Amino acid sequence: MRVLSIGPKILTLFAVLGLAAACETAPEASGEMVKEAVVVESGVVPGSEEDLVLNVGDRVYFAFDSYAIRPTGTQVLDRQAAWMAQYPQNNLVIEGHCDDRGTREYNLALGERRANAVRQYLVSKGVAPSRLTTISYGKERPVAFGNNEAAWAQNRRGVSVLSN
Repeated sequence: MRVLSIGPKILTLFAVLGLAAACETAPEASGEMVKEAVVVESGVVPGSEEDLVLNVGDRVYFAFDSYAIRPTGTQVLDRQAAWMAQYPQNNLVIEGHCDDRGTREYNLALGERRANAVRQYLVSKGVAPSRLTTISYGKERPVAFGNNEAAWAQNRRGVSVLSN
């Protein structure tokens, strides 16, 4: 007995055709066009939180006991500023985070300075201050656990989160 196998290229073709058909915009009864989200091939809606995270970058990292933005951070923030210009309906909350060393109070203050540094950089690149808010979480929301530099480095961050 011979088994018929459908190759991955054929399956991809069907998926693309299905996606194209799903993205068509149909007129309403009133004759007006219905606005639908445009989905790029990756399945990410442009201007969405997922778009920010995957295609732009939502975080910058800081050195120990510092709120100075590093050169790699400026690259991410330049992309964020361009993204914000492209999607003027979007607003961001900028979160300041720290590693678990230091007191709670110290880290809340440092997280605030980090969030404000990110905000000021974006404002300097043309993003309206009214579109940006900040919050400090200090050391309360780690993304990595451990008492080593690898974990601490991941927790010393500023994260931009979509807030519409």
